[in-house]
Amino acid sequence: MDPNRIIQALKGTIDPNLRIAAENELNQSYKIINFAPTLLQIIVSEQVEFPVRQAAAIYLKNMVSQYWQDREPSAGEVVFPFNIHENDRQQIRDHIVEGIIRCPESIRAQLTMCLRAIIKHDFPGRWTAIVDKISMYLQSQNSGSWYGSLLSLYQLVKTYEYRKVDEREPLLAAMQIFLPRIQQLISQLLGDATIFSVLIQKQVLKIFHALVQYSLPLRLINNEAMTQWMEILRAIMDRDVPAETLEVDEDDRPELAWWKCKKWALRIITRLFERYGSPGNVTKEYQEFADFFLKTYAVGIQQVLLKVVDQHRRGQYVTPRVLQQCLNYLNQSLLHSLTWKQMKPHMQTICREVIFPLMCYRDEDERLWQEDPYEYIRMKFNLYDDHSLPAAAAQSLLCKAACKRKEVLPQMMEFCHKSLVDPSADPCSKDGALHCIGALAELLLKKRIYREQMELMLQNYVFPLLNSPMGYLRARSCWVLHCFSPLRFHDELVLRNAVELVRQDLIDDKEMPVKVEAAIALQALVSNQEQAKLYIRPYIRQVMQELLHVVRETENDDLTNVIQKMICEYNQEMAAIAVDMTQNLAEIFTRVLQSEEYEENEDKTVMALGILSTIDTILTVMEDHKEITQQLEGICLQVIGLVLQKPIIEFYEEILSLAFGLTCQTISPQMWQLLGVLYEVFQHDCFDYFTDMMPLLHNYVTVDTDMLLSNPKHLEVIYSMCKKVLTVDAGDDAECHAAKLLEVIILQCRGRGIEQCIPLFVEAVLERLMRGVKSSELRTMCLQVVIAALYYNPALLIQTLDNMHFAHSPQPITAHFINQWINDTEFFLGLHDRKMCIIGLSVLMELPSRPAALERVAGQIIPSILLLFLGLKHLYASRLVNKPDLLARAGVQDEDQNEEIPSDEDDVSESQNATHQQSSLTAGQGGDDDDDDDEDDYWDEDAFEGTALEEYSTPLDYDNGEDEYQFFTSTLLRIQNSNTAWYQCLTAPLSDDQKKQLQDIYSISQQRRSTGAKGH
Repeated sequence: MDPNRIIQALKGTIDPNLRIAAENELNQSYKIINFAPTLLQIIVSEQVEFPVRQAAAIYLKNMVSQYWQDREPSAGEVVFPFNIHENDRQQIRDHIVEGIIRCPESIRAQLTMCLRAIIKHDFPGRWTAIVDKISMYLQSQNSGSWYGSLLSLYQLVKTYEYRKVDEREPLLAAMQIFLPRIQQLISQLLGDATIFSVLIQKQVLKIFHALVQYSLPLRLINNEAMTQWMEILRAIMDRDVPAETLEVDEDDRPELAWWKCKKWALRIITRLFERYGSPGNVTKEYQEFADFFLKTYAVGIQQVLLKVVDQHRRGQYVTPRVLQQCLNYLNQSLLHSLTWKQMKPHMQTICREVIFPLMCYRDEDERLWQEDPYEYIRMKFNLYDDHSLPAAAAQSLLCKAACKRKEVLPQMMEFCHKSLVDPSADPCSKDGALHCIGALAELLLKKRIYREQMELMLQNYVFPLLNSPMGYLRARSCWVLHCFSPLRFHDELVLRNAVELVRQDLIDDKEMPVKVEAAIALQALVSNQEQAKLYIRPYIRQVMQELLHVVRETENDDLTNVIQKMICEYNQEMAAIAVDMTQNLAEIFTRVLQSEEYEENEDKTVMALGILSTIDTILTVMEDHKEITQQLEGICLQVIGLVLQKPIIEFYEEILSLAFGLTCQTISPQMWQLLGVLYEVFQHDCFDYFTDMMPLLHNYVTVDTDMLLSNPKHLEVIYSMCKKVLTVDAGDDAECHAAKLLEVIILQCRGRGIEQCIPLFVEAVLERLMRGVKSSELRTMCLQVVIAALYYNPALLIQTLDNMHFAHSPQPITAHFINQWINDTEFFLGLHDRKMCIIGLSVLMELPSRPAALERVAGQIIPSILLLFLGLKHLYASRLVNKPDLLARAGVQDEDQNEEIPSDEDDVSESQNATHQQSSLTAGQGGDDDDDDDEDDYWDEDAFEGTALEEYSTPLDYDNGEDEYQFFTSTLLRIQNSNTAWYQCLTAPLSDDQKKQLQDIYSISQQRRSTGAKGH
């Protein structure tokens, strides 16, 4: 392969005037043998211009990701799809590690992605040699090869990072070679603070983190090895960052290698402590290690981290991520007496001089509020924003400490109280005090001593700040009211004041961050306080209009949740404003979708989803208001059309839910037109969204059956969808839904002249059954379609089965169906499925001309029916039992709830306690359980539940539907009177117990006939 020809083509891709011709040239060449290895040669050649090398690296990365894996022809295709030839693959495997070592960073990034893809497909099977290759460069005395070989090793470890323990064996075998070497390497470099050395140290830490993040290989890292690693991590955290780093702009410092090294060391330390090193909070295999970790390392590491936290306290620079991880470690330390004893003397200082300042309004907050209040809102609601991380970690540490260690709460409350009462206190300190108190609200409301003072605290310190000249204090006061919204107010006037002040901040405040907090606080008060709901009722139109305005301006997803909750709280009042609101929401949705940054900004997608969900909530609340729903339909169809036109697949679930809401009572001509549009959509994305379409399709069948049957096209479209899903292995869930829909159609249209459809429906499900079905749910669902057809018209079904032939089935299809049905009766679960099965078996027993297969299973039919009735009896009984009153168990609010642990004790997680209790319980029970009746084993919890598909109701499930007890007993009595010999065949095998069960069924049937009741 001529490298120059490829170089010229690659050069052409960079020039807009030559791009199309150059891309055509490459597309004609890439399948030629030796093309991919030539690309790699170009990439590593220093004689080639840098942009061309970059273009070659991107092209190779795309080739490897698409064509490296062996691929077979698709169903129905003869030609094998293109794969990179094995000779070419071997050449790339032989040279890619060298390429990563030699190339500059931007090209190296593309090659490491290539390497990850190759390892994923070829290691260990085709490429064990990569271990020797990386090992050779790591052992080399030439330090220039270390960084590239560590990057290569990182790709190997990352490939196995999330694999199950038993799938990590090839990695662990390789790491037995690499781990001692990388530990030796980082130890050797610890004293060297040059950028080259620190980058290598950082890469070693990233490898170790990926190795231990999800499982800790104890046979690879014994206590001695762990001690060496912990000493390395401690040293990295303890060493100073070079002074010249302070000359770098503060926003850029977190990206410096020295700080990144500390960040990765801390991530490892915190992960080891939280997941493997915290006795009482780890899984069984790590219990011994956890004891060792706590006693050996936890205190020493904590000492270093306390020093880092103290550096921050004294005003020295620490990056946000490092500070956050230090606080997270201390959070875990609170649970153990050993670490708590060391931490306890410092806790008051940490609370007052580290946590408190982090929770105060800061200069950078003020700058952002003034320059871009909308960005300020986005940052405050984004928990993963780098600047928010230390404050979130501080809040978490404060709440855990106040909850678990008794000294912390009273000291902190006293400190916050002083800030609030001091007239000369800095306003930012008042914000910090309120932030701390609001964060502790859940705990304070559990303790009577504080709970009884909260009303006064709100009145004296929060209400006045709702009118503060400083916007951030107004916003913080609204937030505090939101936190204390569950408080039981003794003075109704105080609650009325709270609601009125928050309402005013929402309606009249000029600062958008204040409006956002006021909106959330108002909804919380309305949801938690019945009186607040009454106060706001006269203002609901104004409040909802303002909420829509704030959503339109900020595009904040939390506010769409607020609107949804308010709609549910004021469903009666919504009738007057539902159409205006929906129109507004539709306009906001259209604007969000059409904004230029929609594609890149994930927040926009979340926002758009929130709007669709809010419109759906309005539809649900308005479902009994027919005339309003009709007005909403046009607006919703515009939204649905916009999504389908683009198309935006991630919104299909939501627009299908909207369409469902518009078809629950009646179906307009426009909604019938939508069925045809959805059919076109289905052709492209059928399997992924068929289950989401199901509620809507069920409505088309059951809400307006007359219209469904008036136009053959409607039924044809729905059948075509089901048939396609059942034909091309769409997965069990979609196939079960397709079969269910066919069953619903048959039962809904019984007696409505769809005889011509029955053979098609039956053939579709039996074809699927004959291909083999592993899941019992899909098997029974396919059988159920045939059973429904039997109930619809027995003679037509038998004729259909007799005319049906499957090439690969040795026995007649009728016999196959009957045998499969009898074998699977125990898998008919839930109420509808059991009922359908009983009615079907009753019809089968009474067929005028019995198939030979039926005669052969005669003795199994009534025992199967008895088993089904037993299941129904349990199900009816479990549905009659009242659910326990949750409020009665919740406890009275006046009682203190205490989670504090004494200073000399450890906190053991609830799951650990539960495990100990369970094991002691099991041990105490001995062998008495062995004699339990088999029946109890059969009736597991699932047997009492309805199946997921039962929500798709049929006429059989209505109160006036067929009664299975009466249907069965009437059938059996008719057989007894008309055909004694057949009756004997059916009943002769019954045991005395079964005969008693049969008698009970007759009695229940008689009772139900006389009372007209079902389900008793």
